[in-house]
Amino acid sequence: MSVVFGQADQLLDWSWVERNIGQIVDRTWEHLTLTGISVALGLVISVLLAIVVLRWRWSYPPITGAAGLLYTIPSLALFALLVPFTGLSQTTAVIALTSYTLFILIRNIVAGIDGVPAYVKEAADGMGYTPRSRFWRIEVPLALPAIVAGVRIATVTTVGLVTVTAVIGLGGYGFFILRGLNTFFWTQLIVGVLLSVVLATILDLAFVALQAWLSPWSKRRAA
Repeated sequence: MSVVFGQADQLLDWSWVERNIGQIVDRTWEHLTLTGISVALGLVISVLLAIVVLRWRWSYPPITGAAGLLYTIPSLALFALLVPFTGLSQTTAVIALTSYTLFILIRNIVAGIDGVPAYVKEAADGMGYTPRSRFWRIEVPLALPAIVAGVRIATVTTVGLVTVTAVIGLGGYGFFILRGLNTFFWTQLIVGVLLSVVLATILDLAFVALQAWLSPWSKRRAA
């Protein structure tokens, strides 16, 4: 055990960490900002596209096909395509990161709405709900656990992808990873990797708690 800690001390320059706390905080804020904006924008777009899918079912294959195609484009290649139009800017990062959330979110939103039992919809119709009010007041609340599950996956994925935006001068913790690789200074590399993992874990656990809060009936069913 002492050997392990000794090796960790050799790899991590704790004095560098202490001297750069301010920069670490700034990069944490940048990482959270890029993640939050991208996931929020992706959720808005996905909700609109999911409504289109639920209204016109024939549109599901082309919409998810286009979103799936965007999802398969390597991040560096997508940045290269966007830079001539939007430059080395936050806009480039947000567009790319948002595009990677669409496939996950659209599928989960549609699956969540489709998962609402038919008898619940029939009961709502019998109580005089219009299709629109039934959708927003009955179906969407019941689909929230599935929707949150999609947001959870998209968020954790985006936290990892944000580090790649370091190649265009952003990247949050990716800034430390890239600089550590370029300078062979392992402290920066390790700090960037560890903080990315910690942030992804914290956000993942937060969404797990949110899912449990939104679906208390699942606990009672398990009991």
